[in-house]
Amino acid sequence: MTLTCRAAVLHQGGTPLSVERVSLAPPMPTDVVVKVRAAGLCHTDLEVIDGSLRYPLPMILGHEAAGVVEEIGSAVRDISVGDHVILSWNPHCGHCFHCDRAQPILCETYLARGAEGVHFDGASKARLADDRNLAHLMFLGAFSEYVVLPAQQAIVVPNDIPFDRACLIGCGVMTGVGAALNVAAIGHGDTVMVTGCGAVGLAAVQGARLAGAGAVIAVDLDDAKLGLARQLGATHVVNAAREDPVQFAKQTTCGRGADVILEAAGHPNAFRQTAEAVRPGGEVIWLGKIDVTQDVSFRWGALMGEKRFRRSSYGGARPRRDFPLLAQAYLDGRLKLDELITGRCSLDGINDGFEALRRGRSIRTVVEF
Repeated sequence: MTLTCRAAVLHQGGTPLSVERVSLAPPMPTDVVVKVRAAGLCHTDLEVIDGSLRYPLPMILGHEAAGVVEEIGSAVRDISVGDHVILSWNPHCGHCFHCDRAQPILCETYLARGAEGVHFDGASKARLADDRNLAHLMFLGAFSEYVVLPAQQAIVVPNDIPFDRACLIGCGVMTGVGAALNVAAIGHGDTVMVTGCGAVGLAAVQGARLAGAGAVIAVDLDDAKLGLARQLGATHVVNAAREDPVQFAKQTTCGRGADVILEAAGHPNAFRQTAEAVRPGGEVIWLGKIDVTQDVSFRWGALMGEKRFRRSSYGGARPRRDFPLLAQAYLDGRLKLDELITGRCSLDGINDGFEALRRGRSIRTVVEF
């Protein structure tokens, strides 16, 4: 029997999402069917809507989600109907050049298929009412009441974590916390600067705290976000509209600069500031992003002094390891997620949610199904 459900579809860049009924393909032997219970509105989705991130259209957006397993394929062994799961947008083959080098985010199949807007097996799993294939953002297309996807992308987590909190782990929280715990080399007592206090940056603040940083400097242009950063573990806050983050970092560290900088603002000025504010021998992790065609310039001298610069897209995620650990950290009170949710909406209200994100009025709005 063909499963039909409602989903938020982007037909043309620069236009609102259209909530309409779609039909889903039956699961293949290695697939699962998940009833989506909550999905976060992420800047990456907004970049597709606004046209700065280009994918085939029409497309179901959404890549940060959690739900319940409703059906499993005949070859699925480690997931059961009724399991609560967080969805991962980084499937990988496990045996290509990059997978063999512990870089699943660069899996050759993942990179090739992602740009096509299909699932990992190369197929579209949804169709419009007029029978046209739908693309899926980042192998998920999670702004849908149901999704069909490979079992490796459904990560079982404790049933105790609420779906609206769990979904945040699937992208923003994993990216920020993971950058601090998996990617950066934060030593006990280090001074860490986090630039940009959206969902990813606030997660990075918490990751720096969990990693044992002695000082965590949060930088943003919004006093409300900086206040939230203090609640989540920042020891110092800098409003970059009124104070120079570079000078603050050096004054706080006897002129050296921060040991580690986690950049989550996604702006050329922020990228440049990180190079100036990190100490010689220190490390910068760039998490934010801008249009892939845009140039960013640096003062060459700012790159000297054995400084290390890395780009990280998913916080070094190993979802089967990390998602349950982060879920348990929330349940234990060590990771704060409630504070990141600044709005909730239904699927029908999704365009209003994205408008709030576009205007900088929200950290995370969650669609609840």
